[in-house]
Amino acid sequence: MSAAPSELEREQAFLVHARAQLRRMRELAQSLDAAKASDAISAEALGAVLARRVASLQDDPRTTLFFGRIDLLEGIEGIGGRGLGLGASFHIGRRHVTDDAGDPVVVDWRAPVSTAFYRASTAEPMGVVRRRRFGVDHGRLTAFEDEILTRRPDAVLPGSLTTHGVERRRSALLAAEIERPRMGPMRDIVSTIQPEQDEIVRSDLGVTVCVQGAPGTGKTAVGLHRAAWLLYSFRSRLERSGVLVIGPNRAFLDHIGAVLPSLGEVRVEHATIESLLDHARVRASEAVDVAVLKGDPRLARVLERAVWNRVKRPEEPLIVPRGVRRWRVPAAEVSGIFDELRRRDVRYGTARDLLPQRLAHHVLLVMEKSGEITDDRVQDAVARSSPVRAYVKHLWPALDPAAVLHGLFSDPARLADAADGILDDDEQRLLLWRRPARSKGAARWTFADLALLDEVGDLLGRVGRHGHVVLDEAQDLSPMQLRAVGRRAGSGSLTVLGDIAQGTTPWSATSWTAAMSHLGKAEHDLVVLDRGFRVPAAVIDYAARLLPAIAPGLGAPRSVRENAGRLEVHAVAGDQLHSEVGAAVVQAAREPGSVGVIAPDAVVGALSADLAALGIRHGRLDRDASEPGDDDHQVVLVPATVAKGLEFDRTVVVEPAAIAAAEPDGRTGLRRLYVVLTRAVSETTIVHSLPLPAELGASPEASPGAD
Repeated sequence: MSAAPSELEREQAFLVHARAQLRRMRELAQSLDAAKASDAISAEALGAVLARRVASLQDDPRTTLFFGRIDLLEGIEGIGGRGLGLGASFHIGRRHVTDDAGDPVVVDWRAPVSTAFYRASTAEPMGVVRRRRFGVDHGRLTAFEDEILTRRPDAVLPGSLTTHGVERRRSALLAAEIERPRMGPMRDIVSTIQPEQDEIVRSDLGVTVCVQGAPGTGKTAVGLHRAAWLLYSFRSRLERSGVLVIGPNRAFLDHIGAVLPSLGEVRVEHATIESLLDHARVRASEAVDVAVLKGDPRLARVLERAVWNRVKRPEEPLIVPRGVRRWRVPAAEVSGIFDELRRRDVRYGTARDLLPQRLAHHVLLVMEKSGEITDDRVQDAVARSSPVRAYVKHLWPALDPAAVLHGLFSDPARLADAADGILDDDEQRLLLWRRPARSKGAARWTFADLALLDEVGDLLGRVGRHGHVVLDEAQDLSPMQLRAVGRRAGSGSLTVLGDIAQGTTPWSATSWTAAMSHLGKAEHDLVVLDRGFRVPAAVIDYAARLLPAIAPGLGAPRSVRENAGRLEVHAVAGDQLHSEVGAAVVQAAREPGSVGVIAPDAVVGALSADLAALGIRHGRLDRDASEPGDDDHQVVLVPATVAKGLEFDRTVVVEPAAIAAAEPDGRTGLRRLYVVLTRAVSETTIVHSLPLPAELGASPEASPGAD
């Protein structure tokens, strides 16, 4: 007689059943014929929908369809939308799987019933008797761990274990998943979302959320998972208007690019601020004080004047010959039309498009007073007539952003007219080109000019909007860049992610109140995440020594990991620096997981050559890297200016003082260093020949990690 299957074997059998049902759903979707649609356009649209449906039903054999389970009490209102008998359970996974009767086999982590998996506790069980987490290895269940949240004498649950009477203070499987070594792109965190993170993820579409998140708190993952939850909960609205994710650089976007597709969401746009504002080729650089001034929000008022100053006040009447008669609209009456269009607060280009019809309407009023018979066709003919078009062209010229900005920066009188009372004489001189370009096509635009071109473009005609925008590392954007992002959301909402302490631009934000105002979202929810799940205590405590200098008043983050990690600081002679870095990299690469070698930008090329000479294979994330597939390397060489938003299991940080000194001012340099020092998940080794910044204090002794 065979032994009864164990609880783990029963769960594994259920996983096999779930995979079979997912395969059935995929085969059904593949069998549907888009060609049977009523017309070609409908067939094309249906085909695209079916293709997305089939793609969303792919099974990844490296993982499981579910990572948790909740067992509920009877009649829980608001959970699952129906009363449930004692012992009813839901398996929680990355996508919804049903059987052939339509009953749930696996519930999507974004469904309302799944909220209890993330938020239930002994203090607030939310009707959950038991929460189960699964250990997974290569697509098979290897273990499970139960938490009993509600105790009832009559609660006899299927598969009860002797350990159910013990309530664990911390989930070992959860901790193991959070701290698991990783290589390649960022993974989703659906199995490890914490209650405070889940509250952000499930914030309503109409709410703009600003997350002040210390390193390792998961703010980037939270923002991406909120986008996935919104697309699930408000799909009909967001599929029309779209979701946009904006990150600090291309390496960062490559790092996070797999998260949303792994959650079944592929119709999300990704951009950096450079690609978002790609209005001209950047062909020049400029002094920091000029760039800071161009990012000042006062420039919005200057540009608005520069645009509307191009409208000339009418001094001559509009005269329209028609047949044997000439019809006349006095200049004063035309001025009234101009004023009415300005009061409507429409864009310059929209008002210009409306103007011919407005003028034609007044011509028709004159004609009707003389007894002429008119109709809409006559008005349209007058609006399209050469005299009206020439009159509009003279008084309300067509503009483009490059022409407006070229005229402003190359003509002192035009700039003085637009900036009067807004910028002083010295500030105006900073903006003027010393060698004016002959034409807008020859202009040597700078990076800061791109946000100004975007501002002018929006004054002329509305830019495209998205239903939701996720903005990461928001603290690094200038007020004018924030305005550009804000207008992409329009009346929609944003998820704004950042850390004031990690601001590494001369114009970086010093308060979220100001930054959110520039985004046009003064009304928002500010949430502070200070519990670090990824960065260990040894690393974050050392980096936090910089906080009093870079972000006075900002609380230090707290690592909640049981493994304190490891931190080592090696002082060496200058001629031994690169060999010592090589030795540290070899040591770090002996364990599974990724190794990031973060160095001053100026030495990346030389350091790469030295690592190669030592036989250390590595990828590079700088723009000069020639070897593709850097995510496939265990060791990656990272310029300090590209490190933001990335994470590695272990890091080797080269010359902290040089990293800080490369920035234009001391505070920005220390903030850059703070970013670099907080990229490790388990351990950091610092190798330096130059004295460490005084703010770091005495070098700590090596802190051994817990086994």
